[in-house]
Amino acid sequence: MLRRLDLTTGAVDLRRALPRAEVDVSAAMHAVTPVVEAVASRGYAAARAATLRFDGVDVPEPRVPAGALTAALEALDPAVRDALTESIRRARIVAEHQRRDTVEVQVVPGGTVTERWIPVRRVGLYVPGGLAVYPSSVVMNVVPAQVAGVESIAVLSPPQKEFGGRPHPTILAACALLGVDEVYAIGGAQAIALAAYGDTDAGIEPVDVITGPGNVYVAAAKRLVRGVVGIDAEAGPTEIAVLADATADPVHVAADLVSQAEHDTLAASVLVTDSVELADAVDVELERQVAATKHVDRVRAALTGRQSATVLVRDLEQGLAVVDAYAAEHLEVITADARRWAERVRNAGCVFVGAHAPVSLGDYCAGSNHVLPTGCTARHASGLSVQSFLKGVHLVEYSAEALAEVAPHVLALAEAEDLPAHGAAVAARLRP
Repeated sequence: MLRRLDLTTGAVDLRRALPRAEVDVSAAMHAVTPVVEAVASRGYAAARAATLRFDGVDVPEPRVPAGALTAALEALDPAVRDALTESIRRARIVAEHQRRDTVEVQVVPGGTVTERWIPVRRVGLYVPGGLAVYPSSVVMNVVPAQVAGVESIAVLSPPQKEFGGRPHPTILAACALLGVDEVYAIGGAQAIALAAYGDTDAGIEPVDVITGPGNVYVAAAKRLVRGVVGIDAEAGPTEIAVLADATADPVHVAADLVSQAEHDTLAASVLVTDSVELADAVDVELERQVAATKHVDRVRAALTGRQSATVLVRDLEQGLAVVDAYAAEHLEVITADARRWAERVRNAGCVFVGAHAPVSLGDYCAGSNHVLPTGCTARHASGLSVQSFLKGVHLVEYSAEALAEVAPHVLALAEAEDLPAHGAAVAARLRP
């Protein structure tokens, strides 16, 4: 089922050798730029036209009425409501521990620097609605924003023909459960543009930060509006890497690879192992499990795509180097002494440790956040958290005596940089 890359012999450039989905955000920008520019100049009228063109739905009034949110929650399957409630509870527990405290540092007597963490005022949270329905993404976006103290939250999600041009009812119910009443039936690049630029006449206020996953066109739109607003990341197709040895259960490994392949035909499922026997057993299990899964064509396309593979390594040391080079969105470590190996991982969006922590747990109810860096960006980026909605601001306070004491150093550095007015601004305060 999975193609194999044998890295057990010879040196190799891991970043080039490892499987990746072919996603060209730059190419998508050619299609997206006119949409974003039109929304920037004409507001919701342009977004409405784009929605009709791309989604085949005309949405005269984009904001979902409060009554529709309440009705969606009332009609929600009780089991799903209980599951969302528990997901929210666990996500909030973790998020509460991510708060940052104000720190005041006395640099010298009379001179202090205080770091305050201030929430952004307004955010736009994007919830996709393509091949699947993602109420869990409502939870993952909204909870950290609320815990951070964001005062104005807008959720944007694509309209669905079968639901009268509104987002899926389960998404609406999740918003209602979280107390979010500003929800818009807008998706794609036009949603990102409208969040960034707003439309005063339509009563849509621009946001300060946009977060949430989406397709390549959403990623391209985020790239275009970065700078106008803050963004979390340019999310690409989902990824799972599994670092496993001979102790891993092939049934578990295959099930986890299938679970991520279910998202999209471009989803990446990568097994890294030093056990040929495990690799063979996983292939057998994949054939069995794929044939039995609901989205068989989508899963098979993802698993047989160039972005998925089994990578054979000499030992777990080399395996660790491989997964660090790959920098997966989701990394499972299913080995003997799994915690020890997991603690040595440098690059991953989220690490799932041992046989009983599958990625699916993190997608819904682990308490961790499932909005994570993709496409190797876990080398330098983090998943969504309370910090994504906070700004660190320094307060600098110096007494006259403390300024006088350090003034010679400031004057010397201003002279060295040929910026005499910098020095003069200090010297003016030293005169009797």
